[in-house]
Amino acid sequence: MKILIVEDELRLAEFIKKGLEENTHMADIAKDGEMGLKMAFDNDYDVIIMDVNMPKMNGYDVTQQIRSEKQNTPILMLTAMGTLNDKALGFDAGIDDFLVKPFQFQELLMRLNALHRRNAIVQHQVKRNIMKVADLELDLTARTVIRNGKDILLTAKEYALLEYLMINHNRVVSRVDIAEKIWDSDLDPTSNTIDTYINFLRKKVDKEFSSKLIHTIVGMGYILKE
Repeated sequence: MKILIVEDELRLAEFIKKGLEENTHMADIAKDGEMGLKMAFDNDYDVIIMDVNMPKMNGYDVTQQIRSEKQNTPILMLTAMGTLNDKALGFDAGIDDFLVKPFQFQELLMRLNALHRRNAIVQHQVKRNIMKVADLELDLTARTVIRNGKDILLTAKEYALLEYLMINHNRVVSRVDIAEKIWDSDLDPTSNTIDTYINFLRKKVDKEFSSKLIHTIVGMGYILKE
């Protein structure tokens, strides 16, 4: 793997870099948020390790900028700030995993390997023009949906909503995000239309299956995850 370490504590960054190289990986270091953002855009990394509190730009802002450019490189946030709210801010910004300092290097390595493996699977599915989460498959070419071998018939708006949730799987999407992406900002995010369509999807995608994929995060929005 080729890994970007965005960390202003240089002793820690060098420790991580050395450990990664001892495990046959390549690693670059960015000592502040602005440098990390530039390096993320200028290079092709398999995974990014992101600190939160850094000079010039914090990790949340860097992550949001990366995601705004449709770059889907997995991001692991590494920080001493480990409250539930800190994690919520990170996932809302677009991170894929979270590890609290102090940490064991072996756990960091396992998480990086898992993120890289998961992303490789996703990229392979994208090349086939198929998105998959758990046993749910969405074919972008045929515009069909299958769960556990069963065809699921959706309306155009339901399909668009499910596609958006799957593109952002494991990330919370807000009602404002959904209104802008699915209804082109014509919809008032406070209306019950979004709730109604989420319920339509739940009845078709989740109701007959023991494992539920569509979840409500109170006060934040919705997330599709295993």
